[in-house]
Amino acid sequence: MRVLPRIALAGLAAFLIAGPVVGQRPDDQINPASQSLLRQGLAHYSAGRFTEADDALESALAVDPRNRAAFVALARVAQKQKLFGQAIRFTNKALALEPADVDAIAVQGEAMVELGALPRAKANLAKLQKLCPSGCTQLASLTTAISRGPTVAAVKPPPTPKTN
Repeated sequence: MRVLPRIALAGLAAFLIAGPVVGQRPDDQINPASQSLLRQGLAHYSAGRFTEADDALESALAVDPRNRAAFVALARVAQKQKLFGQAIRFTNKALALEPADVDAIAVQGEAMVELGALPRAKANLAKLQKLCPSGCTQLASLTTAISRGPTVAAVKPPPTPKTN
């Protein structure tokens, strides 16, 4: 008699825990509508229409918030618009879904370079070196960005003190 309530409680707990897991989709099963919007966003990006690209990519994420490629593409759009902090936030969301996403790590590192956060960019470079021991385009891209340093347009000089 004493065991029956415990068994019932354990069964209920197992049901409640397993319920949400059954409803989740794996990362590789992105909604086709989200993929279509991603392709539209990338086409706008390639054509230099960053506002339209941003709209399409945000729509892709509204359809399926697990679309890592859309987060990375939004980060690239933000970089083109010189919104480097926003680019880092988008790549953080992609990396929360997949910590070993080499595209997200590279784009994030490039945005860090533009903000002048070279030690953090070099940490991303070290991650890429571990993930791509034989080399990859993302590794080469981040290496180039670090060696080049921040662009003049992205770095604001410190204010000069006024002397009276």
